[in-house]
Parts: sequence; C-alpha cells; structure tokens
Amino acid sequence: MEIRVKWYYRLAFTLLLFIVLFIFFKLSPIWTPIVQLVMKVVLPFILGAFITYLLHPVVEKIHEKGLHRGLAVALIYILFFGGVGYGLYKCIPIFIIQMRELTDSAPELANQYRSWVDFIQERTEAWPDNMQTKVDNGIESFEVKMDGLLTKLLKGAMNFVNSFVIFMLIPFITFYMLKDFEAVKKAAWQLTPSKWRESSVLFLKDVNLSLGSYIRGQLLVCLIIGSISSISFYFFGMKYPLVLGIVIGITNVIPYFGPIIGAVPAVIIASTMSVKMLLIVIIIIVVLQFLEGNVLSPFIVGKSLHMHPLFIMFALLLGGEIGGIVGMVIAVPLLSILKVAIIHLRVHFGKSNKLDALK
Repeated sequence: MEIRVKWYYRLAFTLLLFIVLFIFFKLSPIWTPIVQLVMKVVLPFILGAFITYLLHPVVEKIHEKGLHRGLAVALIYILFFGGVGYGLYKCIPIFIIQMRELTDSAPELANQYRSWVDFIQERTEAWPDNMQTKVDNGIESFEVKMDGLLTKLLKGAMNFVNSFVIFMLIPFITFYMLKDFEAVKKAAWQLTPSKWRESSVLFLKDVNLSLGSYIRGQLLVCLIIGSISSISFYFFGMKYPLVLGIVIGITNVIPYFGPIIGAVPAVIIASTMSVKMLLIVIIIIVVLQFLEGNVLSPFIVGKSLHMHPLFIMFALLLGGEIGGIVGMVIAVPLLSILKVAIIHLRVHFGKSNKLDALK
C-alpha cells in the first residue's frame, strides 16, 4: 500500500510539473525579453567562469610545483589571453579579407551547388514519384536550414561587434575568478541551503569527473585539427584556408557528424577550382579525421564520457533539431550532465536515500 501511494505521489508530481512547464512556455512573450536582457548582462560572467573552469586545473598544478598561487595565476593568465589576443590580432584582418573574397565568389559557389542539385535530380527522376518528392523536399529543407544558419551566423557576428565592450570585461572577470577561486567557492557554499550542500558538492564533483576532461580535451583537439587544416590548405594553395580551418575546427567538436559538416564548404569551394584541388582537399580531410579518431582523441580526450554511442547520436539529432549547429555542439555536454543528475536523483529518491552511495 505504501509503495502504491508513493507511485501516486510521483505521478501527481510529474503531471503537475508538465502543467507548470506548459503554462511557463505559454507565457514566453512576457518573460523572453527579460531573460534576453539578463543573459546579455550575465553572459560575460558565464564565459569568464567557463574559462576559469578550463584554466584552474593548470593553475593548481603549477601552484603544487611550488610557485606562488598569484604568480601561477598571472603566468597562465598572460599566456592564455596573450596567446588569444595575439592570435586575434594576426588572424582577424586575414579572416575579414578571406570572408570578403568568399562573399564575392558566392554566386560561383551557388552555381556549383545548383549543378550538384541538378545532377542529383537527373539521377533520381526515374525513381517513383514518392521517392523523387522526398529527395526534392530534402534538398529544399537543406537549403532553408543553410540559409537560416548563415543568417544566424551574420546576426551573431553583428551582436558580438555591438557587444564588444561587454566582452572586453571577460579577461578581467576571469583574472579575479582565478585569483579568488577559493573565495568564490566559499561564497557559493554559503549561498547554497545547508540541506543541499553535501549533495550539491557530490553532484558537481561527478559532473566535473564526467565532463571536465572531455571538454578540455575536445577543445584542444579542435584547436589542433583547425590549425593543421588551415596550414595544409594554405600549403596546397586552397582558397580561404583560415576561414575553412576555423569551420573545420569548430564543427569538429560535434561527434560523428561534425567532420562531415565541416568538410562540405571545403569540398564545394575546391570543386570550383579543379579536380586536382578537390582530390587534395578530400585526402587532407580523410587524413585529419584518421589522425583525430585514432591518435588525438584517444590520447587527449580518452573515453571520459562513458556513454554508449547510440545515446550520443540521439542527443546530437535532438540537439540539431532544436538548436541547429549550436544545439549539436552542446548536446553531448548536456547529456553528460543529465546522466549524472539522473544517477543522483535515483539515489535521492531511492529506498536507501543515502548520499554515501555516491561517495
């Protein structure tokens, strides 16, 4: 009887949760502008906290070697932001020039893409009407998504330029977070209700164990792949090497689908140059993916997520459907956090209800 009442309670709680969420989303026109304003203010602190999260283990390792913590923070801070600043100083002018050239050649690329579409339609015109319709719908859907993606990228770039002064605060926020890391932890501990403190610490510890090395390793792999791509394209005379290397590096963070997404622009542009260049680009991409899959990822990232590939693919498809490329990028980290949260909830609502099971 007690078990049945417990299940009724859980069912009622779930239904109530869905009702609240439904009402919450129905009221989105009211709270969306407020959320956007808050996010604009909070975003530099979120990015600063993320950079602090990435750099803190390095600071701790240097500090453990005997260097004063303040000097360790200053060293890592100067190396990281100095390197990023120097890279932006050197790359932004080249990036702008290549983007302008790419924009000027957009009609040629569009014609190349259209010739591919016509070739596909010619090859499939003998198929049954239903299959032909699905192919046409798939092409139209792809074009709409790509158009929306480009619009979002341009809008995001404009928003970044407009918010440049706000983003300039990120290095200062990161410095003080690294410098006063223990004070930040203490403040977070005091702000957390006492009954949740122990469970929250265990939850964050498990999230860091599951996700921390994955994020740091994946970012390093993407940086290496993007850099090698740009250098290889430049060496073989490919157009827009920096832009294409950045695209390949960013999309490489998406498991399974990322390399394909990143390779499409390079293949299209190479096909407008020559068959030789197309073969060279394909070989470069294949070699890079072999290097990433068999050397870099196993050595740097490892298997820190401990999740079945089917769950990862499902998360990627769902993230892509909801948020496009950005959704696919954050899908795997969110899935990892959800996995840890479910484990903790099972312990919390389980029969034993003991946190010792997580320690």
